[in-house]
Amino acid sequence: MPTIGNSVLARNPTPSLQGDLATAGTTNVVPLAQHVIAHTGPQSEPQGGTGGLVGRAAELTLVDRLLAEATTRSAALYLTGAPGVGKSALLDVAAQRAQNRGFRVVRAAGAQFDRHVGFAGLSQILLPLTAELASLPVRQARTLEVVLGLAAGEPEELSTVAYAVRELLFRIGTTSGPLALIVDDYGWLDRPSASVLGTVARHAGIGRVVLLAASRRDDALLPERGTRAHEVPPLDATSALKLVTERFPDMTSAIRRRLLAEAEGNPLALLELPVSLSLAQQTQQTRRCALPTVLPLTERLRTVFSERVAALPDTARKLLLLAVLDDTGDLHLLSRAGAAPGTHSELALSELVRSELSPAEHAGLVRVDARAGRLEFRHPLTRSAVMELSTGAERRWAHRALADVLPEGSERRAMHLAGATVGPDDRVAALVHGAAHTTLRRGDSRTAVSALLRASELSGSGTDKARRLAEAAFLSAHVTGDLGDVRALLDEAAAVDPSGVTSPAAAAAAAGELLHWDGDADGAYRLLVDAITDHVPGDQADDVMLGEALHTLLTVCSAGGRPELWQSFDTILARHRPHTPDPLLPVLRGALGDPAHAALPVLPRLDGLISGLHRQTDPTAIVRTAAAATYVDRLPGCRSALLRVVDDGREGGAVASAIPALLLLADDAYAGGRWDDVAELTDEALQRCASHDYRLQAWRGRMLQGLLAAARGDDETARGTADRLASWSNPRGLGAPRVHASHIHALSALGRADFESAYRHLTAISPGHRPAPHVPHALRLIWDFTEAATRTGHHDEAAAHLAAVREAGVPALSPRLAMITEAATALADPHGVDRELFDKAIATPGAERWPFDLARIRLGYGERLRRSQASVAARPHLEAALKTFDRLGAAPWSARAAGELRASGQAPAPVRSAGGVDVPLTPQEWQTAQLAATGLSNKQIAAQLFLSHRTVAAHLRGAFRKLDITSRGGLRDALTGIGREPVNRPERRAV
Repeated sequence: MPTIGNSVLARNPTPSLQGDLATAGTTNVVPLAQHVIAHTGPQSEPQGGTGGLVGRAAELTLVDRLLAEATTRSAALYLTGAPGVGKSALLDVAAQRAQNRGFRVVRAAGAQFDRHVGFAGLSQILLPLTAELASLPVRQARTLEVVLGLAAGEPEELSTVAYAVRELLFRIGTTSGPLALIVDDYGWLDRPSASVLGTVARHAGIGRVVLLAASRRDDALLPERGTRAHEVPPLDATSALKLVTERFPDMTSAIRRRLLAEAEGNPLALLELPVSLSLAQQTQQTRRCALPTVLPLTERLRTVFSERVAALPDTARKLLLLAVLDDTGDLHLLSRAGAAPGTHSELALSELVRSELSPAEHAGLVRVDARAGRLEFRHPLTRSAVMELSTGAERRWAHRALADVLPEGSERRAMHLAGATVGPDDRVAALVHGAAHTTLRRGDSRTAVSALLRASELSGSGTDKARRLAEAAFLSAHVTGDLGDVRALLDEAAAVDPSGVTSPAAAAAAAGELLHWDGDADGAYRLLVDAITDHVPGDQADDVMLGEALHTLLTVCSAGGRPELWQSFDTILARHRPHTPDPLLPVLRGALGDPAHAALPVLPRLDGLISGLHRQTDPTAIVRTAAAATYVDRLPGCRSALLRVVDDGREGGAVASAIPALLLLADDAYAGGRWDDVAELTDEALQRCASHDYRLQAWRGRMLQGLLAAARGDDETARGTADRLASWSNPRGLGAPRVHASHIHALSALGRADFESAYRHLTAISPGHRPAPHVPHALRLIWDFTEAATRTGHHDEAAAHLAAVREAGVPALSPRLAMITEAATALADPHGVDRELFDKAIATPGAERWPFDLARIRLGYGERLRRSQASVAARPHLEAALKTFDRLGAAPWSARAAGELRASGQAPAPVRSAGGVDVPLTPQEWQTAQLAATGLSNKQIAAQLFLSHRTVAAHLRGAFRKLDITSRGGLRDALTGIGREPVNRPERRAV
């Protein structure tokens, strides 16, 4: 009789299985089913759908092929894998697919309580087939009736039973249609049943029978050879993310990442772990809803992951508990902590591994490398199982044992002492408080908040408890992004110590909530000034928080932008500086508070801080340093550190620090001409502002988006953004957003050559004779003001402004400011073209780092040369400017450059579509249409291109006819994708 299995397949494999399943039969376990997929070409949805399974296309294809094979000959396959990996779910879908193909399906499952009952598993298969027993020879029918208990007598030998079962299945498959035997938990079958089914799988006949069984990968009953097996792997990262996202759409990304890491692709864990979490924990509504260090298990997960842990000897289980709480995998530490009570001897590693940990290693729970001195849990949820099976007393013992062997003063020792302590203990509370600050300096803000909350719980006095709660509130407002926690923490602090509400920590926390949530700068200012004025220096921890209150006050002054705020700040800072040795405070005051007049003296200290950012781990210090670098053009040196802050925020760490980090990176990208990055970074920052209620932070992102829209000619968006900034900031007394709104309006006006409007908006920011004090953004507008003033006849104001810029030493702040000052001075000269100054500006080392600024300088230089009848000399500058504007997508500026180039006697390159197809517009028609699309009237276009308005109208009529439009309203859409040449823009990259 021909047999099932690889003997037949190896000799004569079916075409659909040739080269994959046939080969799989020669080994016990098929590697990940990519081996199968590799020969099938593009994957399509397997017949019958996925049954709701995610990421199992390979396994379902394998099942389909098995069923296809079994329609002509018998076949068998064992699915193996870790508990919870989804073997049972695959069997369910396989059963449905078999029925859809016309198979008769018989199911069975092993059970622990039936493992010692002879033929219990086989009976599940035979009982639905009792009607067919009559088709067998009498002896074989009698043998199976005895097995089923339908007849008296002793069961025959296993080989006889196996032969009878094989014959029965063969007859059914041949005469009644294909038969599918699906057996779950094969490893829990009784041994006689497993033996019979193994024999049937290896030596069954050619009848149309398929056996599909599932078992754990370490099942001892799995046939050793002669049968095909496929190990079901954990889900890949993409499939695991899809499964969790579909089932739990409201879960925050940080919590989702934590669950993905803990589950390691195990589908049961992915679906069950969230069940043990509250909705507040899933959405991380507040810091009090943070996840525990070790996630709790549901009953189903406990059954899967706790079984082998519970079977361990007590000594092994306690060592695993130490390993869970230590979380370093250091066997040397475990050997010291696990030494017998009352002794000081360290367990030898060899003894620890051989005697104490070997049961856990043999059970497949851990990997132990004695040579490297490391222990690793095979699955993260084993840690949860160990914790679930431990008592409170055992956990306190383990914390104490670990604390006893860790060095004095270490963070880990302090936190283990906290875990071992019940009730208030001021000594331990002080240690944990100190550990919180050390953790914060290391960059782990969320752990720092947790440590402060634990320190408050351990505090014996109300004053200490309130102080630590206020510090946790401060970090929640300014670092971790948990504004929702601030009020509750401050209320709790006030309840235990009402006098603590005026402490610097409490004031900084409350001011942060007012400022970030609603932009209430005046309310935040009053809170901070009162608390700082009342503070009595002395306590080191309080002095640290005094420094944080001063930093918060500086933020208020920066947002307010009013001179009287800064004057008060200077008085307070002078009084308290001896007690706040933070080097960043004076640097920020000079470089951010009033860079035009006060940055020069602090630049050496700022450069030193920037050079050390690669070693800096505190996200707050990184963001503050980068903020100081913003207006003195040192942001490029902060990029890598800012990216680290952003990455930490994306992982759920310092979320409130990640928002300004994103905006600082966007600011740097705007100056550097990476404008696609600006859009991506500001979009992410604004999304985080919205989800965490950081409304004040959003204005800087909107400012950058408004500037980008203005530079690219989207005047409607630019105008709307500027108007929203102004309407939001005016009732709140916030000067900085108003300045940014005026900048957007001015840049938009300059792009369309409306110099009168630009001048009006710019003089609203700075008086004509000098850059306004305490308005750092004025340094960004030196060229803008000079161009608007000279083009509107305000030559004296332009000269006075530039004289004040030079007198303040602004050119010494950065090469960019030196370049702009030189070029603006040349532009403001009413008597001729100062080629020496223009050339000096353009030759600034590294000038290409600021492409938009450099292109505008070249445009201004070209305009002056062309109007002084030096057209030939003007063309290279105009061409270079035009090329840069095209690359950036700065359409209004491209139109201005193209107009000047045409006026110089050189036509721009032919007009082409983005695909390289010629468009039948003349260069003059294209220039005119581009300017009209930005909203300029015919007279304004004529003034810019030095044409008559009648000529402009004629060009527009020609453009309308060729573009098949009838009005200016259709110009923007008609010109989309059209340029002088195909534009090669840099690819957008993830930041």
